[in-house]
Amino acid sequence: MVVSKEHQKTATKVYVNLAEPSRAHAVAKMNADGVGLLRAEFMIADIGTHPKKLIAEHKEAVFIDTLAEKIGIFCSAFNPRPVVYRATDFKTNEYRNLKGGAAYEPEEPNPMLGFRGAARYVADSRVFQMELEAIKKVRTKMGHTNLHLMIPFVRSPKELTDVKKIIEDNGLSRSSSFKLWLMCEIPTNVIRLNDFLDVGIDGVSIGSNDLTMLIMGTDRDNSEVAHDFSEMDPSVLWAFEHVVKTCAKRGVTCSMCGQAPSDYPDLVEKLVSWGITSVSVNPDAIDHVRETVYEAEHKLVHKK
Repeated sequence: MVVSKEHQKTATKVYVNLAEPSRAHAVAKMNADGVGLLRAEFMIADIGTHPKKLIAEHKEAVFIDTLAEKIGIFCSAFNPRPVVYRATDFKTNEYRNLKGGAAYEPEEPNPMLGFRGAARYVADSRVFQMELEAIKKVRTKMGHTNLHLMIPFVRSPKELTDVKKIIEDNGLSRSSSFKLWLMCEIPTNVIRLNDFLDVGIDGVSIGSNDLTMLIMGTDRDNSEVAHDFSEMDPSVLWAFEHVVKTCAKRGVTCSMCGQAPSDYPDLVEKLVSWGITSVSVNPDAIDHVRETVYEAEHKLVHKK
């Protein structure tokens, strides 16, 4: 029996990557199992002012209320499907573009490997705490308990431990309805994955774009070297396989939220065979990736 694409169901979840609230309701009507990567940056850039400037002006409520309202749009549109919010991962050059940003941001020669992600939350937790307040507002006051949290660019298990403490100190604890995810996008996340899992997390999402760049030593946005960027390089595939299989062994949810699953059907087949639990792709890729997953699962079943 041929199953139409609109009604294909797969054991491996197919999530969607989103950033703009204006697209939430339209994309929610597509065949996606939830939002696997809700980017914070677009919503915060839309507020327009550097968060620390708002803090200095005692306007924290502007940030918290606006962010909560925008996140709530996604949670409402996708309810009861999960929405995984990735906390801010602005690089310093991007933060400087916000109103007042130059007063709070250092100029860095290489922002990609600079002051970003979890390191910012530990160094000065005030902005991260406002994000946590927005999450609490969405979950408690708005009643959207399908909202979860993902931490980006975590350089060490100690850093993850420190971030977890900030989260818990601000009244958010992991539970059956609140999951904590880790972005896996730095080689150390792969090499020391068991140590990161020992800290206690519910899910891992492989950021294939950054992880491939950092493994290959290649900037995919630089035309001089972009030809060497490949998610199908043996060293990158080794990393993907190690992460997926380690998570499967440890009983931790594992996803991939970079560009790779959209571009390489062969990779999707490998991910499914290794035991990945979900992939998260751009809206225009949902149907063809779902079909690839469906076929990969079909092959696996018939092999057994």
